[in-house]
Amino acid sequence: MNPLLDLSSRPVIAHRGASGSAPENTIAAFELAVRQGADAIELDVRLTADGVPVVLHDATLDRTTDRRGLLSSLSVTELHEVDAGARFTPDGGRTFRFHAAGVRIPTLAEVLRAFPEMPLLVEVKEPAAQEDVRRVLIDEGATERCVLASEHHDALRVFREPPFAVAASSAEIGALYWSVLLRRVPSSVPYRTLSVPVRHRGLPVPTRGFVAAARRLGCPVHVWTVNDAATAMMLWGRGVAGMVTNFPEAVLEARKD
Repeated sequence: MNPLLDLSSRPVIAHRGASGSAPENTIAAFELAVRQGADAIELDVRLTADGVPVVLHDATLDRTTDRRGLLSSLSVTELHEVDAGARFTPDGGRTFRFHAAGVRIPTLAEVLRAFPEMPLLVEVKEPAAQEDVRRVLIDEGATERCVLASEHHDALRVFREPPFAVAASSAEIGALYWSVLLRRVPSSVPYRTLSVPVRHRGLPVPTRGFVAAARRLGCPVHVWTVNDAATAMMLWGRGVAGMVTNFPEAVLEARKD
């Protein structure tokens, strides 16, 4: 079974790859996550101007690359000229060892081919991307190892039937959270897993009651972004399944204890 859907599994999920140590959402970060032993990878997908799903969190290039402006203004060919390692620094700006090192924004297809066995938690960042993402997953034979997630409920519409598996949208997470508080938990839900923050607007999300309710519904809960051993151990103690982390190696060490 895909560990992202397995209630008995405790996967360590590399958040945008091993993004604490390499440029996020790049092949370099994914390769490092694999070397460190991550069980799965989380990544973000948006569309280029010519409709190609590529792996980038932000709508703009400003934060992570040597360019500025909207991703949607560039074709995939133009995107190959962008330096996705230019701004990464692990030490507060003292060093930029990935600058001009050939690190690029990969297409979703390139990632699927580079890591053919790795389970993926795919965050669809915009509803317009879903049809193209669906096509790529089918073409690459990756439907069984990918779980689709989005904060936008509408971005998951085409994935709500087999062979796809979806995580709860933000609205669905909120609905379950309040149903737990009101003691009106539904008997079934239209998703297979939940990917939730440690806190939202100051409130803890993966409470014991929330996690227990999700497990009764057959849905493992994965929590982001967990970068220290103490938090990981506390959440595992509550019955949380997966830890979404920028530092897979550190959290994997905690799981051994």
